[in-house]
Amino acid sequence: MSATPEAVAREWFEQVWNKGSEEAIDKYLAADARMHGLSGPDGKPLLGPEGFKPFWRQFRSAFPDIRISVARTISEGEFVAVHCHVSAKHLGHGLQVAPTQKPIDIWGMGMARIHNGQVVEAWNSFDFMSLYQQVGILPALEALPS
Repeated sequence: MSATPEAVAREWFEQVWNKGSEEAIDKYLAADARMHGLSGPDGKPLLGPEGFKPFWRQFRSAFPDIRISVARTISEGEFVAVHCHVSAKHLGHGLQVAPTQKPIDIWGMGMARIHNGQVVEAWNSFDFMSLYQQVGILPALEALPS
């Protein structure tokens, strides 16, 4: 019996992100998976483990202590939606700027289609603008006058 989409999604975040297991990427991400919302230099979705790993390595190098907590999930058939809280400290050069030592605290959502225990397609929407503001890459937006 194959794991439920919710169980696969929770294990993805725990193993790949929280424990930093690159091997888990190969286990949980199908060879031809499409990762929408995470793009390569060509602007196209990342494809499969080999397309995802450079992004993962770069992000984990910037935030080696990253912690992603799954707040809630909703499943329907092969699909699972996940609402996540992300916290970490900017300790490395993965954002291509010097480490700021600043903490980050963002939220995001993803949806994935799981088949035979692997992610075959995913859609990601995380608050990267807030992350970049928190580490000082982008200026914080000023409140509009009332």
